[in-house]
Amino acid sequence: MTTKTGFRDALREQRWDDHRFYHHSRINQSLHLFSACCFLMSYGLLAFDPTKAVWIGWIGAWISRQIGHFFFEPKGYDAVNAMSHQEKEDVKVGYNLTRKIILFGVFLAMPLVLYLNPDFFGWIRPYTVAGSYLGDLSALWLAVGIGALLFRTVQLFFIRDVQTGVVWFTKILTDPINDVRTYWKAPYYLLARRELIDPELG
Repeated sequence: MTTKTGFRDALREQRWDDHRFYHHSRINQSLHLFSACCFLMSYGLLAFDPTKAVWIGWIGAWISRQIGHFFFEPKGYDAVNAMSHQEKEDVKVGYNLTRKIILFGVFLAMPLVLYLNPDFFGWIRPYTVAGSYLGDLSALWLAVGIGALLFRTVQLFFIRDVQTGVVWFTKILTDPINDVRTYWKAPYYLLARRELIDPELG
């Protein structure tokens, strides 16, 4: 049976691996800070204005976060961790860049699919009958986000172990708080010190 200490240690390890492997760029760190603030706003709005919460979460938070990973994070050999970019992609616990492209494709497909199928193949009440297109799209985007989180969590139960999946699930939900705590100085280092790469990781 997993102890509380074991869970905390595993969570700390996943957070540290995520930081040291995938957040060398000060631009990426700064975008993660912005993303974290958007996610926290989204969390706060979810119970009161789900549509606005989903748009802030997907457009503001998730996309800005992925811009940092795709365009600013170094893809060459990581001398500090003695790993190639592909080796890090192969061992990543959560969604690596390939999986993120698939998830992003699903996200982009939802507006067109909903437009062509207002009842989403019989699963929802058509926006043409009640509600609005944006409201239904937001609900679908929320379902995609929750589905992606649960799918990878359960997948980790089988390809790793239950603790790894539960720890990753917890890490993802608490990433915004951890990112604010970890990267709140990143814009200062980027703009005032002109650091493009974190010296501790580069």
